[in-house]
Amino acid sequence: MAKERTSEQRAHAGRTDKALGYRLKRLRSESMKPPITHVEDGESEMRSSVAIDCGWGRVLFAQTFPDNHSLVEALAREGEDRRDIAFYVRDPHVLLTLAPQETFLDPSHTYRLDLSTYRPGRRRTKSYFIRRLTSEIDAEAVNNIYAARGMVSVRPEFFWANRDSRSITYFVAEDTTSGDVIGTVTGIDHQRLFNDPERGASLWCLAVDPQSRHPGIGEMLVRRLAEHFQARGAAFLDLSVMHDNEQAIALYEKLGFRRVPIFAVKRKNSINEKLFAGQVDGYDALNPYARIIVDEARRRGVQVEVTDAEGGFFRLVYGGRAVHCRESLSEMTSGVAVSICDDKAVTRRVVERAGLTVPEQVDADDAAAVAALLEKHGSLVVKPARGEQGRGVSVGLSRKDDVDSAIAGARSVCDRVLIESCFAGEDLRLIVIDYKLVAAAVRRPPRVVGNGQDNIRTLIESQSRRRAAATAGESTIPIDDETLRCLAGQSCTLETVPDTGREIVVRKTANLHTGGSIHDVTGIVHPRLVDAACRAARAIKIPVVGVDFMVKAPTEPDYVFIEANERPGLANHEPQPTAERFIDLLFPHSMPDALQWDGMRARTDE
Repeated sequence: MAKERTSEQRAHAGRTDKALGYRLKRLRSESMKPPITHVEDGESEMRSSVAIDCGWGRVLFAQTFPDNHSLVEALAREGEDRRDIAFYVRDPHVLLTLAPQETFLDPSHTYRLDLSTYRPGRRRTKSYFIRRLTSEIDAEAVNNIYAARGMVSVRPEFFWANRDSRSITYFVAEDTTSGDVIGTVTGIDHQRLFNDPERGASLWCLAVDPQSRHPGIGEMLVRRLAEHFQARGAAFLDLSVMHDNEQAIALYEKLGFRRVPIFAVKRKNSINEKLFAGQVDGYDALNPYARIIVDEARRRGVQVEVTDAEGGFFRLVYGGRAVHCRESLSEMTSGVAVSICDDKAVTRRVVERAGLTVPEQVDADDAAAVAALLEKHGSLVVKPARGEQGRGVSVGLSRKDDVDSAIAGARSVCDRVLIESCFAGEDLRLIVIDYKLVAAAVRRPPRVVGNGQDNIRTLIESQSRRRAAATAGESTIPIDDETLRCLAGQSCTLETVPDTGREIVVRKTANLHTGGSIHDVTGIVHPRLVDAACRAARAIKIPVVGVDFMVKAPTEPDYVFIEANERPGLANHEPQPTAERFIDLLFPHSMPDALQWDGMRARTDE
């Protein structure tokens, strides 16, 4: 297979004399053209060549530009690692002929809500509320949601600097109980921006925390923005949505949006590459854990060949070197290291010899030892010696009958079952790549929030659907014996209707595949925990690993080792650069020059 070229290489190879002539003409005329207008609030006359910076890039309002030439020139001034959008392009087929190697027609649909006929929804929620962005903490939370959704990041100070803008409006959804920001939307007021004679407005960057347990956040954000612009006297609210985003389109159509023939044009850059470049065969069938690595590889110009999409296998080629991977497991991890991680009893012995704190453990076949361990600790963990994704794991068992039942369930996963003392606290996953910490996150068990109407079964099924949609089917909440045991401990059943706002933990295990949520703590994790995770990786001799601890808190040094995962899900840890560090490990020469130098200097310092 021929090596796949980067977008820059394709553009360079495909440039015609006509395109080069146009670029020279454009450069010669640069000083003759009026600059792009970055509009200040309060100006009332109709403006021309309007482009507004939104942090992730600029929105260029094509109807304000005098001609297509000036619009193409404006797009050419896109900032590094930004994503500009030329919106309301009147004749994209003509514009694209001016710079065919640099621009492309965005494969998105435009939808419009007529605000003269829009009626506010009656639904209200007590679990969260919508408000304006008001602090730098809000800005950081919004940026984290963008990262979790694979969107272009924004400097938090940008949000804060524009918090009082009359042209841009930022709304956030705040969880009533925790105070966490769980959703965001941005609106642009065209009247205040450039005195739009059509009195329009537009919606951008609707994003909801994929791990939020509350329903309807996206709908409430859209409604709040629509009502905001309706009160300002706007005639309509427009938005651009990817043509294949069926879930979002269904929401917009439910709210009364209708598709209109309006187009957008973007530049060919690394961020947009998957929108205009030929797709890798099998890419769509990859799960999120493989896809995040493939996306980063393609961004670096690394050739990708999907060898088995269903299993998550792909081959990466760069500089004449090929590495076969299954998600984050690559040929750089030895078979011995995989074997150590595969057997939890072996893993425990290896890291214990390296000085890590481990829980007391016995084999489930030794009934006397199990009884003694239960009497000594009062609470136990049952898990199969081999297995992944939390299958067969039961936590916090304090009765012999529950232990026996959990052992029977674990045997369906693996014949050999282990019993451990239960350490009360939080489940901490640390991602170690090249024996350095890259990400740390607390994983919390799935829980539902009562609304005073639905029973627990319905709440679980509703949240499970949202989790599946947010993770491409990778995370759902099973209803099984473990779920029933957990509910019984709270005097609940599946038919219980919890009061509004009451939180019900539906499983004690925090594994993401069984509906758990993950919360980044990389910036606050205690150095002793980092050191222990790196020592575990070195003891196993594994270059990429997810190390699991139970901790009192991520900011405290106390822990017990639980297990090591040889194929950790890197997609779970955004905004931390897990995929970037993984490709750095495999192909260090694909790093930007500055990063390569920093890496060499770090190795020299060690």
